[in-house]
Amino acid sequence: MSTPPSNPPAVPQVDPLPAPTPEVKVPPTVEKPTGWRAALEHTGIPQSWLKRPKMPSKKVMVFVGTVSGLLGAYYYDRKQCRLIRQSYIDKVKHLAEEPMPPWELPRKVTVYACKWPGDDAHDRSAKWFRTYVKPILVAAAVDYELKNGNQHGALARLIAENIRDRRRIELGLDPAPEERPPPGPPRPDGDKRRREMAGGTILIGRHTLKEYMEGMRRGWTKSLVKLDVDEVVAKELENDGHFDEPAPPESDSSEPESKPTPPPVAQSSIIFSPMQLKMPPPPKPPSPPEQPAIPPHLDIPPTQIPEQPPLTLVSYTSLLGFTNIPRMIYGYFNRRKDVRMGAEAAYRVIVNETRPFNEPTSGSALMDPESSNDNSDASTLGDLAFDLSAESHYRSNYKETPETIAKARKSYYEALPKKLETARALARREREPTKDEVKFPPPTEVLLRAERLKKEKKWRDELDGFEILNKQKGVSWDDRMKSALAVTVEGELPPPPPSARDEADL
Repeated sequence: MSTPPSNPPAVPQVDPLPAPTPEVKVPPTVEKPTGWRAALEHTGIPQSWLKRPKMPSKKVMVFVGTVSGLLGAYYYDRKQCRLIRQSYIDKVKHLAEEPMPPWELPRKVTVYACKWPGDDAHDRSAKWFRTYVKPILVAAAVDYELKNGNQHGALARLIAENIRDRRRIELGLDPAPEERPPPGPPRPDGDKRRREMAGGTILIGRHTLKEYMEGMRRGWTKSLVKLDVDEVVAKELENDGHFDEPAPPESDSSEPESKPTPPPVAQSSIIFSPMQLKMPPPPKPPSPPEQPAIPPHLDIPPTQIPEQPPLTLVSYTSLLGFTNIPRMIYGYFNRRKDVRMGAEAAYRVIVNETRPFNEPTSGSALMDPESSNDNSDASTLGDLAFDLSAESHYRSNYKETPETIAKARKSYYEALPKKLETARALARREREPTKDEVKFPPPTEVLLRAERLKKEKKWRDELDGFEILNKQKGVSWDDRMKSALAVTVEGELPPPPPSARDEADL
């Protein structure tokens, strides 16, 4: 009996995956413009321009807000500057419209400015005067003469020299300079002095006050003997040994006697550079006649300094250095402070109301004219403590001026012997010049001496200026200045007289 074939096991049937339905992309609905947008669309204006504006991103809002704030601060500050300046011009402009006699000269003030300690620009304070003080003076028809010290201490030396020249002329030691008389009838005696006293003096900053007072002290308390600075420095450097001939090496007794060397040829007769073939050396100028000795009874400083033109003290600070960058940024958006300060100073000059100079009350300053006033006790310095806080803005490296000059002097004198040896060897034809020396001739001994004199004068002048402007030293003072100085104060001009047009309107 045959068995039936067995059936294979049933395989479970799996339903096939449904076919993916295609994703239908719905086109974005475009909002059709309505109203005035629909009307403008038909004029050719792009549709993107007619979309509703969206809120800008956070970064854009920060940028727009920052720029708008800075522009608003700048615009507001400059607008206030114009309003402040114009308000002071309106106060004084009637003075320029007042009639003057035909041959009368306008009022003239003297402005002193000098280099800020540690600043490379020598005319920064002078530019400050021209920007903030000059417009008010011009509006009032007040003339001015600006004297700026290009180097530290230069203004003090200039003032002292002018005062000594004036004293020599008044004592009859020097003839008065020939001046072209102004047009018009002859001027009475003392007219120049009267105009000088009626004008006044403007001092820009505390550093200028220091140099002005030091120049006053030197001019009125020192001798009248004229000294040639170049000659004095040259005499001091004559025997310092830097240009002496080197000592010849000692020869051994066992060595045979060498032949006598020919005498050195004069430097001026040797030609080792084509540049010397062009022109003969210029003749030496005749030496000036010797100044006659000043009688002892004339070379005596006055017991009382004459009255000086009134001083107008103007605060000024020059911000320098990395640490002052925040103050510089703030000052850029706060120029109205400088405009008001300069306008008030010019207005004080125009009004010309004065008070006596407040002299220091400290005993050391009054007993010793050579002594300086200590800045630590400002309450006893009077007007000498003017703008004392400005010294805190000196550059920090300015106090290292003596050390910097000492290093420069040391490095110069260390390199001088080699230069001098080269110059003498070429001048005496001890060797032939090299290719570089032919192309670029080294300085001769005469030029080296002139260069050394120039450098020494510069170093000494810088040290002299540092002694005047140093923070540790106050403003120079002498007891003879007590009743000679005056300071302008705030005041008011009288109201302008009614004009012919105003009288006609009335």
